[in-house]
Amino acid sequence: MAVTSRELHTQRRLTLSVPHGNTNSVAYIITGILAILAIYVLLSGLVSWGQVLVDDLRYGRPRTFHLSANIGRSEESSAPTHLIAMNLDRQVVILEIPGGDATKTRSLPGPYLFGSGEDLTPVILRLDDMNGDRTPDLIVRVKDEEMVYANRDGSFSLITAEERQQLLRDAR
Repeated sequence: MAVTSRELHTQRRLTLSVPHGNTNSVAYIITGILAILAIYVLLSGLVSWGQVLVDDLRYGRPRTFHLSANIGRSEESSAPTHLIAMNLDRQVVILEIPGGDATKTRSLPGPYLFGSGEDLTPVILRLDDMNGDRTPDLIVRVKDEEMVYANRDGSFSLITAEERQQLLRDAR
């Protein structure tokens, strides 16, 4: 009697056939996407560096903004009032020098800025009559936010929540 063996299970190999032309195309697409991503990262870093450089030239370090105007004070008979806004290591400070007399300098507290790189954020000042009393009020702009300091009783003071709601109603 002869012994014969027979395989009961046949093994089938699964083979994926990828046409040779498509392999190169996929590699080119992936390489192109990686190149575009690298260019984007480099350009965004370059634009950010350029913005800091422009702000350095415009506002200096620490970031400082100057404004001179007549704001209706009695001490302005000889010279306009000078307003100086500074970002001193994330603390916004506004100096008011009435009539150019440095002995009467007043300091207005501003907000403290939180976050990375906020010590390089410029602070912009402008004057506008916000409450309709015919005296210019001080508007302090930091990034996209504005704070209003009302010109009353010979100095600037931050408006109250009720005054802010009134200004928002009047603006509509």
